[in-house]
Amino acid sequence: MSRSSGAPVTAGDLLTLEELARFRRTSTLRGAGLVLHAWATIAGAVALYVLWPSPWTLGAAVMVIGTRQLGLIALMHETAHWLLFPSGPANTWVGTWLCAASLGDDLRAYRRRHHQHHRLTQQPDDPDLALSAALPRSRGRLALALLADLGGLTALAEAVRWRPWRDGPAAAWRRARAPLLANAVLTCALVVVGGWSLYLLTWVLPWATWYRVVTRIRNIVEHGLVPGAEDPLRSARSIGAGPVARALVAPYGVNYHLEHHLLVFVPCWKLGQVHAMLVSKGYGERMERARSYVEVLGRAARRPVVRPGH
Repeated sequence: MSRSSGAPVTAGDLLTLEELARFRRTSTLRGAGLVLHAWATIAGAVALYVLWPSPWTLGAAVMVIGTRQLGLIALMHETAHWLLFPSGPANTWVGTWLCAASLGDDLRAYRRRHHQHHRLTQQPDDPDLALSAALPRSRGRLALALLADLGGLTALAEAVRWRPWRDGPAAAWRRARAPLLANAVLTCALVVVGGWSLYLLTWVLPWATWYRVVTRIRNIVEHGLVPGAEDPLRSARSIGAGPVARALVAPYGVNYHLEHHLLVFVPCWKLGQVHAMLVSKGYGERMERARSYVEVLGRAARRPVVRPGH
């Protein structure tokens, strides 16, 4: 098959059997290290504010913790694909208790919905289609949405819409049990260190503000305005991310979303290798790529062109 052709590609087109075996191999050590890194970074940001309390250190802590909260969701996503650990039960336990629960997410429900997203990417029944469908927006509308995220209004609106009892008390308890227990443990730890305000300032505040901002950015750049719903090289996007972007916007390889969709069995810590391999094999020009998050947000903030007669 010509690499410059528009014919859809599969894993068999891209990988030799040796490469396939190498890329799909998971690692307990690497998986545990990623989860430990997320929580250690959060603990370090909390310590920064506790040791040197000021508006500046609080702002830095909110951004770092909010990004690692997104990182925990990214690692939950890994466990949804059974990629964080070789063991299935380990993926489910860690994904539930150490990644999803503290942020109020349900791994099992996410796993069902997300697998459907992969089967129906950018199709009308894609459950995630609405996350990037209303693009491009005007700069003003996009700025207002990001300000609503940063100001906590998006989180407040979500809390108002929350109806845990809609399927009865038993189902509500099943959904709420893990988040309540995880946040009880987290609250106790932070109260011991610095009182109730520390839990509110270094967990709830990042979750209600910066986490919302980076989640919206992620939703925009991964599938927003992609040119080819039928072509797996163009139905998702790969974004360049330097050290600052990885620290504050794109944790744990989430910028390699095209590579993830194309080779869904590859753990997140190998996606950079996959990107380099695709480029070296001559697929770079066909891939939907952007140099930075700023570049994609610039595309998303352009007013749609309205043709005469439409």
